[in-house]
Amino acid sequence: MSSDTPPFASALAHDLRANFRALKRRFREQAPAGELTPAQIAVVNRLEGGPSTASALARAEGMRPQSMGPIIAALDSAGVIQGRPDPSDGRQTLLSLTDLYREQLNARREARQDWLEGIIATRLSPEEQQVLAQANALLRRIVES
Repeated sequence: MSSDTPPFASALAHDLRANFRALKRRFREQAPAGELTPAQIAVVNRLEGGPSTASALARAEGMRPQSMGPIIAALDSAGVIQGRPDPSDGRQTLLSLTDLYREQLNARREARQDWLEGIIATRLSPEEQQVLAQANALLRRIVES
């Protein structure tokens, strides 16, 4: 905590981080992501936006292209990604998510969404749901800062 941060803001920040960690853990319990590492998950998230080359992925993730190689190889051998020649530069390979993995990813997200919807609907009163909606708007402002 910096010397000019009010104690309440510091405690709130600590509690928010703890709650987000716990929520993330609960999401993983609802639909495990499999055995992907954080670096592999970052690549999957980038490829959701569309095909990319390994070098572009490395730049986006702030790593050397040589470091991206093992990540790509592991995702390829797990059937998560596929490659095809880049139509604008045949020397490069465009990587994309496989259709099967995209379906699995969507199914996991739907399971998490269903779980969260159920918890909100059954554990929170309509008034509490409104408070949560207001808090969510504040969280969005924090994220967008």
